[in-house]
Amino acid sequence: MTVRRLASCPGSPNCVSSQADRPAQRIQPFPLKVDAARTLPALRHLIEKLPGARVVETQPDYFRAEFSSRILRFVDDVEFLLDPEAQVVHVRSASRTGYWDFGANRKRVERIRQAYLSDHE
Repeated sequence: MTVRRLASCPGSPNCVSSQADRPAQRIQPFPLKVDAARTLPALRHLIEKLPGARVVETQPDYFRAEFSSRILRFVDDVEFLLDPEAQVVHVRSASRTGYWDFGANRKRVERIRQAYLSDHE
């Protein structure tokens, strides 16, 4: 079975992905903590509770959320893609505009990871 891929990160440092080719943009995928069928719904539920987040696209093995910043209303896209063979959920977080994000996308993914892991231990 061929695993789908998330979009590649652009050359700018405002994107992280568990499928990134560049080490500076690479981030670890999320481990499955429950069976594959319940993992994405659990993550979606967690995301929907976060300030500024809105789930905008859902498929059986994928979902995408938009995060709006409080003051300037910049939008970042965060995507999750289930890979049941590898027992992980791939993640990509990227700013739509600008060049630098001062590590905001990486920090967001790590906060989501921490909440996800503590919610499912």
